[in-house]
Amino acid sequence: MSEELVIDVRGLTKRFGGRTVVDQFDLQVPRGAIYGFLGPNGSGKTTTIRMVCGLLKPESGEGRVLGFDVLGESLRIKERVGYMTQKFSLYEDLSIRENLEFMARLYNLDRRAERVDEALSSLGLAERQTQLAGKLSGGWKQRLALAACMIHEPQLLLLDEPTAGVDPKARRDFWDQIRHYSAQGVTTLVSTHYMDEAVQCDSIAYIAYGKKLIDASTAEIPKQIGLHAWRVAGRPLQQAQALLEASGGVEMVARFGAEIHACARDEAKLERAVRQVQAEQPHLRIEKIEAGFEEIFIYLMTGAADNFR
Repeated sequence: MSEELVIDVRGLTKRFGGRTVVDQFDLQVPRGAIYGFLGPNGSGKTTTIRMVCGLLKPESGEGRVLGFDVLGESLRIKERVGYMTQKFSLYEDLSIRENLEFMARLYNLDRRAERVDEALSSLGLAERQTQLAGKLSGGWKQRLALAACMIHEPQLLLLDEPTAGVDPKARRDFWDQIRHYSAQGVTTLVSTHYMDEAVQCDSIAYIAYGKKLIDASTAEIPKQIGLHAWRVAGRPLQQAQALLEASGGVEMVARFGAEIHACARDEAKLERAVRQVQAEQPHLRIEKIEAGFEEIFIYLMTGAADNFR
């Protein structure tokens, strides 16, 4: 993968109604990379994506996207970007093919029929091309939306929670297609709440309430955070959870079904706290585990300040 930067922006800041929703955001993404955004609702992920693709103008900041100035050449950026929103935004009373034909005309593309045929084939939509978009399931709507995003062969693909509400098989198929585009040099910026999707990204940024908390390759993030974790299982867990939350050696306690995961950066203090719980409740089972992305995500969000306050 080339290290040519498709996105190279610094200090992007956006305010709405006196509230800073994106605060001094820096981002560098090389060509062909799959870069993930993680963060709670309202954290600024969508606003950042819209500034990067030229749909929103930042109050301050600078940089280039696809070689164009992010402030002064937003129209040229928009022409070369595919943007897939959270909400299905194509015409539900048109067929799959008619929607793609409309997008081809909108972009004033040559070889329109050929491009539509290619889009139908590449996303497995050819046999359904006469079906109305409004009659499609969530997974098939997702495929159609992705085909519409890619019909003008963009160099940068921006995906805002693209797999929300679709089944696991559709999500897997979707990510297979994203990796295919990546191998062809298409750069992808994707926001997601799914940890199994986050680990498929080359790099991840954690964003909370307008601020970027961490930005690193997927493999490096657990090492950077240095979070240790223990699993506590058994019944009942209410008292164990209360003890762990009151302990000075535990920084984060989260419930995962019939288990509690207790996390902290100080390994020795964490183990003492967990062992104390076991001493008071010997029927519980404890086990040291690796802190995964979900534990890291919850830990980072716990320490972030809400910018609505």
